[in-house]
Parts: sequence; structure tokens; C-alpha cells
Amino acid sequence: MEQKQQKRIIKRESIQSQYLLETKEILIYLPPGYDETVTYPGLILHDGTDYFNLGRIATQASQMIINGEIIPLIMVAVPVNKEVRTAEYSPLGHRNQEHQQFIVEELLPLLKERYPIDLSPQGLVIGGSSLGGTASLHLALRYPQHFVKVLSQSGAFLEATTEQIIQSPSLSYLTIYQSIGLSETAVSTHMGSLDLVTRNREIHRLLQEKHAHVHYREKEGDHTWGLWQKDLPEALTFFFGKDQPVNELAR
Repeated sequence: MEQKQQKRIIKRESIQSQYLLETKEILIYLPPGYDETVTYPGLILHDGTDYFNLGRIATQASQMIINGEIIPLIMVAVPVNKEVRTAEYSPLGHRNQEHQQFIVEELLPLLKERYPIDLSPQGLVIGGSSLGGTASLHLALRYPQHFVKVLSQSGAFLEATTEQIIQSPSLSYLTIYQSIGLSETAVSTHMGSLDLVTRNREIHRLLQEKHAHVHYREKEGDHTWGLWQKDLPEALTFFFGKDQPVNELAR
């Protein structure tokens, strides 16, 4: 039997998106002990390059897997051109629909074809920070057949998010890890200064009213990777704690 690799592997995949009209260079994290005969839960990350470089999520996840704190998972880092980030991630952005179509109609099929990743709604988490958290929640609101688990760190929630939640029927299918830094009361954005603490508290309340399962955390920190990096172990444990099942693929 071929020996399993004991170190993480980062692979690269290129997707020529017909929706976004650009090439996306996706990073795929394969965990320590990776075995292609095993189906792994997955985590898709907006601002994925920043999560790998600034959030150190690959290093943190690998150590947690080795320590037995979380089960092995496959992580998918989706990069974004910062010049069009708001256009793609904001629910009001003129490229937002195309971004959602890229995720659902181009990224998911590639992952299904090439990796043993559990793409069922219960096996997959989608997440991000700031507008990446917003984009992740809106994907779950629009495509509950694909996404029911959301990681949102310091979500930059807008009125469009509030309105969509209010207009939604029951969100009992949704599980969300939602964190916010207590110093995020005047975050500078292209839309002006935003009080993200107040906005996250409001979204938390609305999600609860719609019967979503919300793990809500307020922590000391500002709208920076310093906060999000420190917050990641709790988020990873919430979704991928060691009691979660890992399934054998049919041979």
C-alpha cells in the first residue's frame, strides 16, 4: 500500500471563467495524511490568498489536524482581483451574480472532478472576512442546495443583506460562525465609515429570528488579519471538530 503523505500539500488549479472573463488561480490545501480514497469535508475561502498568507490558515489547520483537534479537511483558496473585489463580493456589485455563478457552476464542478471533497451541503463550508463574509452568506441565501454552513469574520453587512434576510422564509437550514471585533465601530470603506459591530449584532438578531443556528462571537480586536488569524482556531473547531465523521469512498 502506498504510504500516505504526512505533510500538507498545496496544489494550484487554473479556471478560465466564462462568467468573470478572467483566469482564477485556485489554491487547494490537502491535509497531512491525505488519502485520495477518503472523502474530506471542504472549506471554500473568499480572499483565499490572504487567508493562506496573512491568516496562516494552512499552518494553523495542519497543526490542529496533527494535534487531533480537528478532522482533516480540504481547503480551497479563491483569489480576487482587489480592483473588482467590491463589484464581485458586494450584493450590490455589478459582478456579484457572475461571481456566484463562477463559484457554483465552475469551481464546484472542478472540485468534484479532481478531488475527494464532500460537496454535499453538510460537508462544505464557505467563508470569508469583511465583504468575503458577506459574499459567503449571500451564496448560502441564494443556493441553499449547495451551501448551508457559513464562516463570517467581521462581515461587512449592508442594507441589502438585512433586506434579504427579512424577506427570506425560515433559515433553519443555515449554520453560521459569525465573529466581530469590538473595535470595529468605525471601519473605513469606500462607502464611508461603517459601524460593523452594530451591523453584525443586527444581522445576528435577524438570523436568530429566522431560526438560523448562529455561533456568535465578539472579541477584542480591529478590522485586521491580526484578529481574524487569532479567531480561526475557534472557527475551524466549530465546523471541523474531531467528533465530525470522515467517510471512506467506495472503491
